[in-house]
Amino acid sequence: MRTWFATLAVAAWLCLAASAGAAAPSPAFEAMLRQAEQVRSADPQQFQALLGQLNSSVAAASPRQREQLRYLKAYHLAYTGRTDLAIKAAKALFDESQDAEVKFRAGSLIVNSYAITREFGEGLRYLDQTLALTDQISDAETRHHGWSAAAILYNQVGQYEQGLAFAERLLADQPSPRTRCFAVSLRLESLYHLGPLPDEDAAIEAMTDECQRAGEVVAASFVRGHLARRWAENGQRPRAIMMLLEHLPEVEATRYPRLIGEIHSLLGVLYLQAGDSAMAKRHARLAVERSAGMSYSAPLVDAYRVLYESAVADGDTAAALEHHINYAAADKAYLDSVKARELAYQMVRNETQQKTQTIELLNNQNRVLQLEQQVNQKSRQATRLLIALLAVLLASIAYWAYKIKRMQVSLRHLAQTDALTGISNRRHFTDRAAEALAAGRKSGQDIGLVMLDLDNFKAINDQYGHAVGDWALKQVALVCGTLCRKGKPDLAGRLGGEEFAFLLVDCELARAAALAQEARKQIAAIDTASTGHVFRITASFGVAGTRDCGHDLDALLARADDALYRSKREGRDRVSIHAGPLGSGVPLPLV
Repeated sequence: MRTWFATLAVAAWLCLAASAGAAAPSPAFEAMLRQAEQVRSADPQQFQALLGQLNSSVAAASPRQREQLRYLKAYHLAYTGRTDLAIKAAKALFDESQDAEVKFRAGSLIVNSYAITREFGEGLRYLDQTLALTDQISDAETRHHGWSAAAILYNQVGQYEQGLAFAERLLADQPSPRTRCFAVSLRLESLYHLGPLPDEDAAIEAMTDECQRAGEVVAASFVRGHLARRWAENGQRPRAIMMLLEHLPEVEATRYPRLIGEIHSLLGVLYLQAGDSAMAKRHARLAVERSAGMSYSAPLVDAYRVLYESAVADGDTAAALEHHINYAAADKAYLDSVKARELAYQMVRNETQQKTQTIELLNNQNRVLQLEQQVNQKSRQATRLLIALLAVLLASIAYWAYKIKRMQVSLRHLAQTDALTGISNRRHFTDRAAEALAAGRKSGQDIGLVMLDLDNFKAINDQYGHAVGDWALKQVALVCGTLCRKGKPDLAGRLGGEEFAFLLVDCELARAAALAQEARKQIAAIDTASTGHVFRITASFGVAGTRDCGHDLDALLARADDALYRSKREGRDRVSIHAGPLGSGVPLPLV
């Protein structure tokens, strides 16, 4: 109560100062700014009240104090989930401010916000710009904002070694108790993903108590989550559950959806492992409710998995099916998010590398100019220096031409091939197929198209895991590649998922069907023992030819696809030939 009345008194004084037309930095306004800084994550309600009082007294603030207030308002937008508005406000401050420390803090907030919105490429670009200001930052706490943002973002994109490095840099720089809490949480997150957590239970528990005393419930709760996982892995599941339940009201009071969803999801997993299906479902449902709008989060995936496995254990088939659909969708969204993060990191790193190479090339050119000036100044050494200059220039040009060529070849390869199987991707396949069909139309060649779709592939993924499913796709791609005839411009490609095709140039329909039968046999004969599982891989085929369909790729694909689905309807693991209008596929007998 004393703090509250003191805050009101300061606000009243600020109103009087504003009415008097104060222009210099206001000590009272500065005091309220510092108080807001101290409680911005520890006491969200008081922080919001302080923002209102600062807004009403902004006339008393200096330009720099107004920029600090703009930063706190942007922070409040991010904390309350209005991330798009937070990014917009922080970007404006980053672009307009001439103060390095204000700019550094705004950049750190932008990086954190982009981590929340999963726009990792933009986050990494702003991180580079923000960290470039580090040498201009004298205030340790401000410097720590940027390092925290770096640790958060690197953990988000899966670069846990770099995240760990920034977290340990924070801990070594004598941070404030509040910053130390977040640094410990980030360090544990990095270590958790890099391998087993270290045996530091006493130190971790002491750190959570320190965070609790500092009012940083969010950081303390994330630390407890990592500690609970370690206890559960070491056979202390009841202890882990008891600790999480003891502090659950504090977690709920933060109103932070990401934290609340993660703790409830973790409790659901622990209760399911303990055999308490009712409590597992209760916490899993709460995790789903709190994770609304975060389809990419790991806690949401775990929560749906708990609901699915609980329904299976209870014999509730309808609920199990519903939860499995949700689980599969959430798992796919999470895996897509992981891939997007890795791709964003690689793209930004490539951009940075290209910029660095450009700068190095310009530096080399500058050095060449300096050598030319030295040649002009020293006539007796002109011949030798000119030779050296030309050698350096030619070597530099040859080196960078070689590097650029290799990069172009690499990028072209990445753009044309399927990353998993190594054969043509859909875009490259359709481009090449269209070219081959155009040439065949002019020359009158027969061209056959074979499409195949793996049978019951989802069941393989669900029963044996995505790694086994990927292995199966690679084996099928090898079969497609071996059936491309030597001396012919045949082409194999993956059209998407478990669907493949190969184009056979100068090949009549009957020959294309025979090759499809051969492919079907080879796929059915794939030995799966090396995966550690024994299962059968089969595929359904559809064959179409230009003699019936013409040399239009879309028409050819439609007819082959029609025949393929005829094979599916006829019982799978077979080849059907399209002959005539759509819907007239003819199945071949199994051989």
